[in-house]
Amino acid sequence: MYIVTAYLLYLIVSVALTVWVAQTLHKNGLIFLVDSFLGNRELANSVNHLLVVGFYLINLGYVLMALATPVRPTSVQAVIELLSTKLGVVMLVLGAMHFTNIVIFSKMRKRAMLRYEPPPVAPQQFVRPPAA
Repeated sequence: MYIVTAYLLYLIVSVALTVWVAQTLHKNGLIFLVDSFLGNRELANSVNHLLVVGFYLINLGYVLMALATPVRPTSVQAVIELLSTKLGVVMLVLGAMHFTNIVIFSKMRKRAMLRYEPPPVAPQQFVRPPAA
C-alpha cells in the first residue's frame, strides 16, 4: 500500500511543479523573447507557446518514465525518502531545461544585437557619394 501512496504523491507533486514552472516561464519569458526577437511580439508569442508545449511534453514524459521504482517502501519514512529522491531529480531536470533555454536565447539575443553594434574599427576615411 505504501508504493501506491508514493506513486500518487509523486505524480501529484511532479505534475503540479511542472505546471507551475511552465506557467511562470510562459508569463515571465515573453518579455525576454520579445527582446530576443527584436520586438517581434507575434513571433515571440508563438515561440513562447511552442516552448511551453515542448516543456510539458519533455517533463511530463520524464515524470511518467521515472514513476516505476525497484524500491518498495515499507514505511512512511521510506515513502518520504523515495519521494525526495524522485522529486529532486524532477527539479534538477526542470532546472536544467530552464538553464538551457536561457543560454540558447541569450546567444540568440546577443547575435541579434550585433547589427546595432558599432564597427570593430573606426573608419579612417569616408567615400563621398557621387555628385548628382
